[in-house]
Amino acid sequence: MILALHPIRFLTLLALAVLASFTVPAQAERVKDLGTFQGVRPNQLTGYGIVVGLAGTGDDSLQYATEGMKGVVSRFGLTLPQGINPALKNAAAVLVTADLPAFSKPGQRLDITVSALGKAKSLRGGTLILTPLRGADNEIYAMAQGNLAVGGLGVSGADGSQVSVNIPSAGRIPGGATVERAVATGFDTAPTLTFNLAEADLTTALRVADGINRAFGDRRARAMDAVSVTIDAIPGAEDRILMMGMIENIEISPADAPAKVIVNARTGTVVINGAVRIHPAAVAHGKLTVSVNESPRIVQPAPFSRGETAQEESSNISIDEQKKPMVNFKGGASLADIVKAVNAIGASPADMVAILEALKQAGAMKAELVVL
Repeated sequence: MILALHPIRFLTLLALAVLASFTVPAQAERVKDLGTFQGVRPNQLTGYGIVVGLAGTGDDSLQYATEGMKGVVSRFGLTLPQGINPALKNAAAVLVTADLPAFSKPGQRLDITVSALGKAKSLRGGTLILTPLRGADNEIYAMAQGNLAVGGLGVSGADGSQVSVNIPSAGRIPGGATVERAVATGFDTAPTLTFNLAEADLTTALRVADGINRAFGDRRARAMDAVSVTIDAIPGAEDRILMMGMIENIEISPADAPAKVIVNARTGTVVINGAVRIHPAAVAHGKLTVSVNESPRIVQPAPFSRGETAQEESSNISIDEQKKPMVNFKGGASLADIVKAVNAIGASPADMVAILEALKQAGAMKAELVVL
């Protein structure tokens, strides 16, 4: 375990790290852009509520809205008679969602999203009634209420015709929820801190650990796998905040991305990253087009022959073969060489997919082919 360091030494190390960052190559990235500390993350909140004040675009007799409204009025000492359906066309049952950022404290405001649960046509002009927002542990972490901002518009006519602009059945309330409880992250009591990379890479994990050790002048950071870097933590929340802030601003050079070719078969989009290289190969690509033209001809019988008018079929078949030159890929061909060669033979995106798949099967393209 690393002993606690005086804050002055922390500031000195931080200054040295900032000065050292000026000598890092231009392609370097900050550690904070490569991942996050374990436990320092947002938490999803969800709640069930009622939106009122709608202009006849609510849920009408939806049972969820009816039961929800009974619960709302019961808070004020009102009780609806048994067997009475209020037919709430001016109210709608909704689901409320929000993200609770890390280190959020009671009293802070959150933006919330409100979405219709039933058949409400529009939430425009509605007001969300006080709604508790719960976390995955079913505990209440925030309370939501406010007027909705709806960017969509829906209009319907008596004949059944409808016109919709965007989505009128969902809206947002900026600052519509108030945090009632903080989430314990445990970052100030755990013996170690864990930094997780957004994308798994052994080389990048090793470079992050090495960059942290160089900045602090010791061996407190260790790469545990392709994602996680474990760091011996300093006791005390204040000193840990200083250490985490320093680590986030350390700059390193991430490892080059692995060679990948991404193909979206539905849209014909092909993306090739700069790490793709082609081994010696020759590619020829051409199209064979067969056209069949039908030209039926009407045949009239001779006068006074008592014959009948008939149709005589006439077909014209033509074959057009586009001859494209063969392209020779030399060893180590780069992304620019691939694009230039494919454009030279006039290949469309769909044809390019076929060419890349063939190069992969032939062993001439050492890259991962990902088909979306």
